[in-house]
Amino acid sequence: MLLLVALTSCLAAGCSPDTGSPADHDRPQQKKAAYAQGPPLRDLSPAEEVEIDRAEQDLVTQCMQRQGFRYWALPVLSVPARKVGAYVVDDIAWARQYGYGRSFDNAAQKANRDHPDITYVKALSKKERVRYSRALNGTFTDPITTELPSGGSVRTPRGGCYAEAREQLYGDYATWFHAKKTVTSLTPLYVPRILKDKRLTNSVAAWSRCMKAAGRPFESPDAIRRERENLIRGMTEEQALRSETALAVTEAECARRTSLGKTARALEAEYRDKVARDYAEEFTAYRQMRLSALTRARSL
Repeated sequence: MLLLVALTSCLAAGCSPDTGSPADHDRPQQKKAAYAQGPPLRDLSPAEEVEIDRAEQDLVTQCMQRQGFRYWALPVLSVPARKVGAYVVDDIAWARQYGYGRSFDNAAQKANRDHPDITYVKALSKKERVRYSRALNGTFTDPITTELPSGGSVRTPRGGCYAEAREQLYGDYATWFHAKKTVTSLTPLYVPRILKDKRLTNSVAAWSRCMKAAGRPFESPDAIRRERENLIRGMTEEQALRSETALAVTEAECARRTSLGKTARALEAEYRDKVARDYAEEFTAYRQMRLSALTRARSL
């Protein structure tokens, strides 16, 4: 099940997709219809998602080597790191260890700065950098394009090592891209309903009272997210980590006492399922192809 992630931030930003010209021939109607049969399929666990992501990086590495380039696999998000960005922190043990995930943010920044691929590409000539980029990411001369349920469209190159790796894992990249982008772009269709649901607003109010009693007067988890950087301004990294961890633990304790996290996840499942009925084929394809990719990843 998808986590209820950054609800109010999503609304504030408008969750605007990339726009482009629709391409009906890239809607794999016949292929995705084949997935609409059979019993309900399960979602992957975070640990299983890690397995697929690692396999994808292995396949990209092999592909780039065949293209004559060196390539170092990019870091794959760990299971704990995949909890960053949830609507509310309600795992007390996770909060004690990771706070709001600052250590993951720092690791990502370090990788962006010091990863071997970065220095390798910088050392290439301009001509070779272009060739490297095309080998890795493909070009947009003949992209796969899919329209999104919330409006607009997104596109991706049909070629390149990432496309090749996903073709190997998921079976058909165009079908996979359409299913994934459809399923993962539905939040604007149901998030406003969740935010207005009395079950959530009552739970948030109870959480806020708990936080105020604990000396942390925040109206909602989103208020913490908006103020997070201001709260640690001027602190050393060690002080910031300690401060955020203490706040995250209090947030999680209040979320547990008021069942805010449990309520938010239940409401997301409820409203998401209602919207999903209009996209049953895409949901079935998405789950089936992810399970197939897991099997292929484990066989590599």
